[in-house]
Amino acid sequence: MSHYCDLAPGHPFHGPYHDREYGFPVGDDATLFERLVLEINQAGLSWLTVLKKRAAFQAAFEGFDIDRVAAYGETDRARLLADAGIIRNRLKVDAAIHNAGVIQALRAEHGSFQAWLEHHHPLAHGDWVRLFKRTFRFTGPEIVGEFLMSSGYLPGAHRDDCPVQARILAAGPAWASS
Repeated sequence: MSHYCDLAPGHPFHGPYHDREYGFPVGDDATLFERLVLEINQAGLSWLTVLKKRAAFQAAFEGFDIDRVAAYGETDRARLLADAGIIRNRLKVDAAIHNAGVIQALRAEHGSFQAWLEHHHPLAHGDWVRLFKRTFRFTGPEIVGEFLMSSGYLPGAHRDDCPVQARILAAGPAWASS
């Protein structure tokens, strides 16, 4: 079985994500929201497709500004569904808009999306999945697992012998302190 640590280094899209982002703790809500939206959009597609469209996603969702996305109405939904630069799937677009509103509510209750994650950490993967399914739209086991691994809440993003793993451990991911 091939591991991301085997195929990513040196790749023009996978390499930078593997080396600088995947598995590192994320400290801001906009980046967490971006990761959630990207993982949702990866469903049924390759991660390479998502990474190639990442800049277009950032532009289309206005830098993943949670308050702006939560306020999107039908005009914005139509704009997103017409944007060939992103993945034009109505369920995924609707989930992004809905989930931005959910994150606003989580921020009101917990101070931030990150604080909500910290409040529930640590959980086993299955418990995270149940929590996300109750809280967000379009979040199955694979999406939740990858989102949590990518943002440092679950282990497994890198092999132990991957040089990036030592940098991640030095950054103090949540899973390493549980």
